Amino acid sequence: MSTPPFPGPGLPSAGRRTGPSTAAHGGTPAAGAVPPPGCPAHAAGAARLYGPEASADPMGLYERLRAEHGAIAPVLLEGGVPAWLLLGYDEILQVARNPRRFARDTRLWRDWREGRIPDDSPLAPVLAWRPDCISQDGREHLRLRGAVKDSLERFDRRAIRRAVHRRAHRLVDAFAGAGQAELVGQFALTLPMMVLTDLYGLPEEEGTQLVAASRQLVGGTRKALEADRHIHQILGRLVAAKHLSPGPDLASWLIEHEAALSDDEVRQHLRLVLVLAHEATTNLMVNTLRMVLTDPRFRGTLNGGRMTIPAAVEQILWDEPPLTVLPARFPRYDMEIAGREIREGDLLLLGLAAGNADPATGRTTGQEMHGNRSHLSFNSGPHECPGQDIGRAVTGSGIDTLIARLPDLRLAVPEEELTWTSSSWSRRLDALPVRFTPRHDRNPFARPPAGGRRPGTGAGAGTPDGAATPGGAATPDGAARTEPGRGPARLWRRLRGRVQPG
Repeated sequence: MSTPPFPGPGLPSAGRRTGPSTAAHGGTPAAGAVPPPGCPAHAAGAARLYGPEASADPMGLYERLRAEHGAIAPVLLEGGVPAWLLLGYDEILQVARNPRRFARDTRLWRDWREGRIPDDSPLAPVLAWRPDCISQDGREHLRLRGAVKDSLERFDRRAIRRAVHRRAHRLVDAFAGAGQAELVGQFALTLPMMVLTDLYGLPEEEGTQLVAASRQLVGGTRKALEADRHIHQILGRLVAAKHLSPGPDLASWLIEHEAALSDDEVRQHLRLVLVLAHEATTNLMVNTLRMVLTDPRFRGTLNGGRMTIPAAVEQILWDEPPLTVLPARFPRYDMEIAGREIREGDLLLLGLAAGNADPATGRTTGQEMHGNRSHLSFNSGPHECPGQDIGRAVTGSGIDTLIARLPDLRLAVPEEELTWTSSSWSRRLDALPVRFTPRHDRNPFARPPAGGRRPGTGAGAGTPDGAATPGGAATPDGAARTEPGRGPARLWRRLRGRVQPG
């Protein structure tokens, strides 16, 4: 069965309210659910992290909060749920790097314990306790994170880049002859998930469903719980299939890791990597593409060779983090942060975008950082993202392929007509329409015509289309690989619709 939205082991649910949320969307506490004194909802100037203002100008919102409240400000999440948003670079590092004072365990959240968060809250898929590494601290966190980190490190990075190039060429093939495209839907949303299906050993047809479900989950909509259940169903079938037919993929490696993860733990970590990696990589790719197309510094230097695409990606990680806000930390006791009295169990959010722009760091927004990686975009401390280099590789290689195929790529509408949608956690560009000279260049990874053969595609050349698979040389026994995602289709069809996660 699927994991319940909020109640985790050790969390009593007796007497919990399951009616309206803590507050209406306007921020007024719901009847019978008035936050206690000292709660951030009572603080003057609590701002929503979602809605029109956050979508239109999130950095302006953060700077207004910084001017009014300093390094930590009271905010409201979807449903009027109160929290504290950390805006200061140093304050974020202090919280992120000190698990003895600031726990990651959602079961310590006081508003949840005292019945002010409904069981069906759209925040549940993001803030719920789960048996995964980001919900744990201490030894259990080390055990679970170690399994994820070790498994991700088994992938050969050069082979991942080759797989990205191959997948990106296939996507460009679909629109290169048209002279126009919409790069969010036709490229940036799809490419990361295609690569993830390779890394997971998933059948390719599951990728489209996972793209839609992942975006709903992070978006904080009422469809988030349904999307989360759908992701669990697909991944539950995957774990069952990999027990019967393991391969050179993340699911199989998590199952066989010496940390001895349960099937539920394997499934939860596959979900965690899937959702965070897809959301972060898609947003990073879109933000970088928009900058390349609209900012003279980037467009000119990329074409002129004075700045590499990896350097441009790093600049975007400073100026437009793919996740603007990261949940969550919970103080283990009452304390003061940046002059504010914070209570034990309050919800603390890490304002990654605001921290990167903190004037106390001495930098200004947009200032070129020349590859400096001291930004907060991948978190810091024990919970720093273990897959960040894969995300960089997918983003950089994907954009490199797109620009190589369509060198005169240009924005099809005025920049001021671009629109965004925001949740509490990220800001997404709705569409990125482009034009270019129609091209019919040969895709170097395209299958040869029937009866023909390109050089290097003979026996032993790798996958059917001549591209290396993401696992590269990491096969433990040195045996020839089969392409992830093309695994035992007959077994998958037998499990589909019959095996439920449990």
